[in-house]
Amino acid sequence: MANNIDPVAVVTGGGSGIGLAVAESLAGEGFRVAILGRNPARLESAVKNSRYADRLRAFPCDVVDRQRVNTTFSAIREQLGVPKVLVNSAGINVANRSMAVLSPDDWDRILAVHATGTFNCMQAVLPMMREQRDGLIINISSIAGKRALELAGPAYCAGKFAMTALGMAAGLEERHNGIRITNIYPGEVNTPILEQRPTPVPEEQRRRMLQPEDVAQVVLTIVRLPPRAHVWEVVLTPLYQAYA
Repeated sequence: MANNIDPVAVVTGGGSGIGLAVAESLAGEGFRVAILGRNPARLESAVKNSRYADRLRAFPCDVVDRQRVNTTFSAIREQLGVPKVLVNSAGINVANRSMAVLSPDDWDRILAVHATGTFNCMQAVLPMMREQRDGLIINISSIAGKRALELAGPAYCAGKFAMTALGMAAGLEERHNGIRITNIYPGEVNTPILEQRPTPVPEEQRRRMLQPEDVAQVVLTIVRLPPRAHVWEVVLTPLYQAYA
């Protein structure tokens, strides 16, 4: 049975990049953190190599698989306790992303991860949070989920716009249950998703980007706020990247 002494957080896409940085930040804050991802070996490696290995737990799970998501969240509740925080950070893109070359299969995959995957995890955790009348869900969207960016491609933009709308609409409803939902819109971040760019990103450019720990610090700031404070959305960019 779960040990309910410390709060529990769930982070999707937790094996690398923003997800792993967020998971480690939450572990450092005293959370027991379930990290979800499709690659079991990557998850286990992330746990093993973390300085917070004793506070991280790997749960292999494809967020697109609704049955697997429900089973995984039930296991998290049983083994760790009711999640106080859910961070939706799973994300993908493809190199052939322009409308002229985007395949229907890639469109389906990208939308499934960003839109349906986020929905699946929210739907799984919300009944638990409603029971507690407390909870925080943070969706790691993108600037491409606020305004379309040619660099991101139509499928990624559409998926992130859906994630944005889901977070805002559900947030309007769930605030009456004591649950806060925040969308974070990062600009360019130096994460493994850059390997899916149509052209390689120079190392100098990567160093100028936001780093995963920058986004994690924003998440941690929101987590530390009292339940009466609801941050609806945050835009975060590297200094060089314009937003307006």
